Amino acid sequence: TAVGKKIGAIAGAAVKRVALELGGKSANVILPGADLAKAVAAGVADVMSNSGQSCNALTRMLVQREQYEEAVSLAAAAVAKYPTGDPRDPATRLGPVINAKQQARVRGYITKGIEEGARLVAGGPDAPHEQGYFVTPTVFADVTPEMAIAQEEIFGPVLAILPYEDEEDAVRIANGTVYGLGGAVWAADAETAAAFARRMDTGQVDINGGRFNVRAPFGGYKQSGVGRELGPHGLGEYLQTKSLQF
Repeated sequence: TAVGKKIGAIAGAAVKRVALELGGKSANVILPGADLAKAVAAGVADVMSNSGQSCNALTRMLVQREQYEEAVSLAAAAVAKYPTGDPRDPATRLGPVINAKQQARVRGYITKGIEEGARLVAGGPDAPHEQGYFVTPTVFADVTPEMAIAQEEIFGPVLAILPYEDEEDAVRIANGTVYGLGGAVWAADAETAAAFARRMDTGQVDINGGRFNVRAPFGGYKQSGVGRELGPHGLGEYLQTKSLQF
């Protein structure tokens, strides 16, 4: 996002249009009545994909208070199934992050989460291997919305689980960051999930495990960017409209 702001400023000085797909802190909202085990497992898998280095990763899991501890236990069990190691080894499910700087950054966020009072339920700041830019897959519970690990993009295999009281509280927490790129909602039925999704300030929302659709427009709200990629909306970013008036 910091780089995108600089690009936007340069483009603005020349009155150039620019499309920016920037950072994210996407919320994965699990509503009462959803298949909790399926939703948690899918959420953990999403965060671990590409070692957490995905702009639209579902890094915040929101669970109603009554189901919260069950969800935390499920997440801790799920993340244990993601061993790190040599990507050429068939047993490996999580490779390294991109470089030493990013490794240090992610591990720094894990340390900060502990310092801010979040409950570490899996993983931690220690590197799992002596060689390579590996980060231990990590899950935090008892995360509050104002914590850095709930507000800032970590870009690593780190999941923050936040409790909510009711639907209004869930909407407030989900929309309570400067980002708005991706998101997910799980509910007992698609209609309930879609109704909640329409209240999320984000460019794309997965409904009950919906898969990424390359024909659908992709892009962000707020500081997650401007413009859209993919589909007809993506083509529109390269076009100008001309009006001939007689």
